[in-house]
Amino acid sequence: MSDYRIQGATGEWEVVIGLEVHAQVTSNAKLFSGAATAFGAEPNSQVSLVDAAMPGMLPVPNKECIRQAVRTGMALEAQINRWSRFDRKNYFYADLPQGYQISQLYHPLVGEGAIEVAVDEKNPDATKTIGVERIHVEQDAGKLMHDQHPTRSYVDLNRSGVALMEIVSRPDMRSPAEAGAYLRKLRNVLRYVGSCDGNMEEGSMRADVNVSVRRPGEPFGTRTETKNVNSVRFVMQAIEHEASRQVDVLEGGGQIVQETRLFNPDTGTTRSMRSKEDAHDYRYFPDPDLLPLELDDAFLEECRASLPELPDAKRRRYEAAGVSPYNAGVLTAEVETARWFDALLEAGSDAKQASNWVAAELFGALNRLGRSIEDCPVSPAQAAELLKLVADGTLSGSLAKQVFEVMLETGDDAGKIVEERGLKQTSDTGAIEAEIAKVIAANADKVAEYRSGKDKLFGFFVGQTMKAMGGKANPGVVNELLKKALG
Repeated sequence: MSDYRIQGATGEWEVVIGLEVHAQVTSNAKLFSGAATAFGAEPNSQVSLVDAAMPGMLPVPNKECIRQAVRTGMALEAQINRWSRFDRKNYFYADLPQGYQISQLYHPLVGEGAIEVAVDEKNPDATKTIGVERIHVEQDAGKLMHDQHPTRSYVDLNRSGVALMEIVSRPDMRSPAEAGAYLRKLRNVLRYVGSCDGNMEEGSMRADVNVSVRRPGEPFGTRTETKNVNSVRFVMQAIEHEASRQVDVLEGGGQIVQETRLFNPDTGTTRSMRSKEDAHDYRYFPDPDLLPLELDDAFLEECRASLPELPDAKRRRYEAAGVSPYNAGVLTAEVETARWFDALLEAGSDAKQASNWVAAELFGALNRLGRSIEDCPVSPAQAAELLKLVADGTLSGSLAKQVFEVMLETGDDAGKIVEERGLKQTSDTGAIEAEIAKVIAANADKVAEYRSGKDKLFGFFVGQTMKAMGGKANPGVVNELLKKALG
């Protein structure tokens, strides 16, 4: 349980949070038509006669959209309903050409499931389970554009009919951090499954944020719904502001009105959009143009067989192979990173050595270059070769850093760079002993101090020897020979 509390003038308040996440289904067409769904297309260039609600046009479900929603439900270990039905949600708005939205109120495709989230980044074992109430599929509305003309609003129907999964959580979250962790984990799972690309900035995943406050242990308070929040950070900000606003209203003797609100990312505040009564009448009824969906065993088996290894299972596999819990969490946080690391392991790298190198060297280099793992200048196979040269003693840690820098600049393989530039580590005891003798002769005073008990000076002698050898001496051999020479 979260210990997040809002300290009001009259005492402590607890915040209760539920999220309704709209995730655009990855498919090559809309939910009930064959129109394209590419982001950024010219307005009204991806609109079929069905999307425009021309008379006599009948919807036909896109099997791929249903398949992706079922796979998502399976990934969340949710109940898959073999029988589900589409309903019409009736309301009038200029960007809704049909005058209704096809959704699933009474019989959704997916029932209850759960998501386990890490509530403390430093302690991966500190987890909380957030309930998922349902996942239903529905069509999106179009978009009104108010900035194209001084006195008129234009309508872009490109999004009209786009397939959405609405993933509804239980009101189980008790802090902005928990909500942020839930949204990140959900996005992660969707991207692993491939059912949604998770690009919140492009609108393909957005959240409606339900917030209420109560005295700890009391019944739920009246909630507000903040619509269409499109980043994890903004969701957390919206919760923080809305919860504090509600506490101020209640402590001032006022009442919370159930309403729909909008979040302003520039100010980090919410404002009222419209009141939303409990009895808001959308006049839902079964869509007469669509038969119920009935899923057979073969379809469900194919969906389950197509699921990839999911983030939690992948993290456990990495940890079992020797990767630290922290590194395992970092490596599984994005599906592209996990794929890159898996390719590195498949190329023969040791899991623990590889994870430390990826977390420190590779991520550091990518941050410096402003590049992502998909755009990495070094392939997993090239990285595996570099790590192998470290493991077999050909390269020291410092030499490996030099070789890696050249790989980033040139794209050349590690072995080629080592040969061409003579960067191979030496274990030639004769050459190393000769340099040690020179270092000892040049630092007689420090030798005397070391022999009189100043053990910490040993590092100085190692550094001087490595410097004299141009960083190419095997550190293990240097340490061994220095101990003998210094007595």
